[in-house]
Amino acid sequence: MKQNFIKTLPVAIAALLIGGSVQAQDQTGAKSNELTTWSIGVNAGVLTPLSPLGGKNDFSNMKSSLGYGLYIKNQITPYFSLRLDGVRGKLKGDNSENWKSGAPNTSAVNAFETDLTYSGSLNAVVNLFNISMFNANSAVQLYASAGAGLAGYKVKTSAAANGPLVDYAGDKTISELIIPVGLGAKFKLAERVNLDLGWTVNFVDGDNLDGVYRGNNDKYNYGYAGLEFALGKKGAKQLAWNNPVALTYEEALAAKQIANSLKADNDKLRAEMNDLLKDTDGDGVADKLDKCPNTPAGVVVDGSGCALKIPVPVIQEKVIITEADRKVVEEAIKNLEFDLGKATIRAKSYPTLNRVAALLVEKNFALKLAGHTDNTGSMALNMRLSKERAEAVKAYLVSQGANPSRIEAVGYGPNQPIATNKTAAGRQLNRRVEFTLY
Repeated sequence: MKQNFIKTLPVAIAALLIGGSVQAQDQTGAKSNELTTWSIGVNAGVLTPLSPLGGKNDFSNMKSSLGYGLYIKNQITPYFSLRLDGVRGKLKGDNSENWKSGAPNTSAVNAFETDLTYSGSLNAVVNLFNISMFNANSAVQLYASAGAGLAGYKVKTSAAANGPLVDYAGDKTISELIIPVGLGAKFKLAERVNLDLGWTVNFVDGDNLDGVYRGNNDKYNYGYAGLEFALGKKGAKQLAWNNPVALTYEEALAAKQIANSLKADNDKLRAEMNDLLKDTDGDGVADKLDKCPNTPAGVVVDGSGCALKIPVPVIQEKVIITEADRKVVEEAIKNLEFDLGKATIRAKSYPTLNRVAALLVEKNFALKLAGHTDNTGSMALNMRLSKERAEAVKAYLVSQGANPSRIEAVGYGPNQPIATNKTAAGRQLNRRVEFTLY
């Protein structure tokens, strides 16, 4: 199972890095000119083949050796990042000292030296908190990390004190799973440079690290100091130092200031509007536009605030139509004749039409002229002919002095017969122009 994990771990690491890259693009896409998420770090420190957290050691004298490493980190949020770490160095120990109990170490292996050829791990790093809680950009951070990876190493051992070191596994590089767990503190030295102090305990899934196999998992720790350099556009700030709590507080203050400013502007505008709409005399016209101030209450005014002069209504006298008036009209209807199929009035109709015109002029009557036809011919022709005959009568009356606005001429065609259209006599009656006084 461990071999399958070792084979698939590089693929998982690559997938995590790609995912982190995509998330970083989502996180900073809208603020690419403000925040940077990628950084690299270099460090150096002390490698020791034991853990201060406890456990059994195979050698009574564990020596400290130089270690060095580098990492690349993607800051996904202000509190969380993914970091790919690499560490190299040597691990040493011997039995030149007694155990703390005073008893000598009688192991068949007297000393060892392990060359840590490579150590690579993918770690999740969590910022525990920012020291400057109320600053938008802090300067000190504490963090914790945990992850998984692979370590490849070669071991040499010696059976006697100061004896020669020989290969433990035939110069073979041993690869085993490691679980790194660490703590650290970070200090901002400049906008793009951080001092990084950390300590990591690496738990090895095996018991070959020191050349003594007893069935217990080995471990080693790495305490280091280093520098971290932020990548990205010039002038961009680091997302890791961005404090959302403080930013939210600052944004709330800014929003409150904007709200107060808007309220002040609104109050000022309201006061100006009240002044602009002030109407002292209550006539509905603002004082600034009122040309006639102090208008008495109840007086109707025009747009300038001055009293409106209402014209006296004209009382229309009741129209009285006498029997003699109706007789004049009836005579005109009886004597009205047109040329066959035309709207031309025959001369014999003029005398009675003249009397109708004189009546309209004298008494200012209104007159409706309604033209009618029989059903001979097409509907369109009859409608046009009836309208033209009514208009011909109106034109004649106007020519005799009648008021054209008091005369209405309409044509109904064959639609309003007063007799049957089946006989010549009936059709004769239907061909007519009716005069209605009012």
